[in-house]
Amino acid sequence: MTANAGTAPDLDSVQSVASAIHHAISTVIEGKEAAVRTAVTVLLAEGHLLVEDVPGVGKTMLAKALAKSIDCDVSRVQFTPDLLPSDITGVNVFNQNSHSFEFRRGAIFANIVVGDEINRASPKTQSALLECMAERQVTVDGTTYPLAGPFLVMATQNPIEMEGTYPLPEAQRDRFMARISMGYPSGAAELAMLQSHGEHDPLGALQPVTDGATVQRQISAVRRLHTAPALREYVVALVTASRNHSSLRLGASPRAGLHLLAAARANAALAGRDHVLPEDVQTLAPAVLTHRLMLTGEAQLSGRSTGDVVADILQRTPVPSGRR
Repeated sequence: MTANAGTAPDLDSVQSVASAIHHAISTVIEGKEAAVRTAVTVLLAEGHLLVEDVPGVGKTMLAKALAKSIDCDVSRVQFTPDLLPSDITGVNVFNQNSHSFEFRRGAIFANIVVGDEINRASPKTQSALLECMAERQVTVDGTTYPLAGPFLVMATQNPIEMEGTYPLPEAQRDRFMARISMGYPSGAAELAMLQSHGEHDPLGALQPVTDGATVQRQISAVRRLHTAPALREYVVALVTASRNHSSLRLGASPRAGLHLLAAARANAALAGRDHVLPEDVQTLAPAVLTHRLMLTGEAQLSGRSTGDVVADILQRTPVPSGRR
């Protein structure tokens, strides 16, 4: 056990809390174990999650279920074309009685912020999230207000081909630790959903299984997990390969490497290990990297996807062996 690694009791607590959250969400979301696990992983890695898919597959339900499973401050923002940046960050309002300006906090001042259909808002409004997500603070009229932890933005968006959507700016996408798609449920899961959702509202019956302070302690424990030098070099090799790949005109940023390592730590903690393995990195790489990459015109015409490129990079990059 290394000096900076999480202790066994820490990991037991992380697993216990994560399992409780996972089970609570699974009572609402049928047959989407991988999506639920990634959501819990991003929460413990102190990141932000983007859920992209067509309408009606449970994107908002997943976000609301995660928020409701934790007893903490939660806010929900319905992104629309007329939403203003001040609706998110807050605004200074003049008080006639005190003859001074008072700051009224926006929806971003919560532990979990559910952003519904984020790409239906204008790019200007989307940009209001940049400082919040990257620095966990809000600056309004020259005054900076910190955001309390844990802090998670869980946003949903429809594919950009859908009517009335704006593509997320590259800087915005890069601030999301991971992107997942829900996909359609299996026949058995959809049949179970028709039965359970038809008789009662599982989201309404969902009760918190932990609180924000406990989650923050688990996040701190995850941060202490051991990462060997060879493992960190592997992460750097992956993001560097994306910048040099012939099918990409925009590769992964340094922030992507930080997010990939943090997500791999959380994945290792969920598995009960006090150290990160290459398998943790490989498991999270598609969710962490694909939404940050931009294909060349030739790659798009040939029908390649960023997922194909990430798979190619994982296959070509040498995997470290042993724990050093």
